[in-house]
Amino acid sequence: MPTRYIAYYRVSAQRQGQSGLGLEAQRASTTAFLVSGEHELLAEFTEVESGKRGTRPELAKAIEACRALGATLLIAKLDRLARNVHFISGLLESGVRFTAIDMPNADRFMLHVYAAMAEEEGRRISERTKAALAAAKARGVRLGANGAKLARERKNTAETFAREVGPNIIHLREREGLSYSDVADRLNQSGMLSFGGKRWHSTSVYRTASRFRSIQRTSL
Repeated sequence: MPTRYIAYYRVSAQRQGQSGLGLEAQRASTTAFLVSGEHELLAEFTEVESGKRGTRPELAKAIEACRALGATLLIAKLDRLARNVHFISGLLESGVRFTAIDMPNADRFMLHVYAAMAEEEGRRISERTKAALAAAKARGVRLGANGAKLARERKNTAETFAREVGPNIIHLREREGLSYSDVADRLNQSGMLSFGGKRWHSTSVYRTASRFRSIQRTSL
């Protein structure tokens, strides 16, 4: 009998929620996890909210659905729940099973440690971001315009990469019947790096294939 899951996604800003940034990656990771074994996805809940806030109506709904259906809460990364040790502790005490795809075999102690590390990293990221923005503003940089330009450049680069690698991934998937994990192994054996310049994983394979299919649809 397949393990039943309720997926929970969270993005930390309204603009990310509208554009799909972050959300697409979480869904790609979830899809790759589900196809890797006997898993069944019962429902999905998406939260557009800051990780620093403790009130999460969609997470509450997801937890209630898990209790009602006897399912496991599924998240792509532990820090998608919260960079807050007390929040993770509360979830552990709720009695609801949950799996973080980036560390599926973690025990309670490891989850506490990881949550503490994520909380500290969140604090440091906030400090670095504030310092960088202040320095840029002091130099007279137009932050909004510069960010939009960088986003367009990265999007164009990612699409070019997808056009080059996508056909090969689709061939391996559809013609040879390989799983996303198998495709990742094949690409790693060839010495080719992912778009991020790292080794391939099932998630990066799925993301590249999805981007290539999206390009194909828009060009029709």
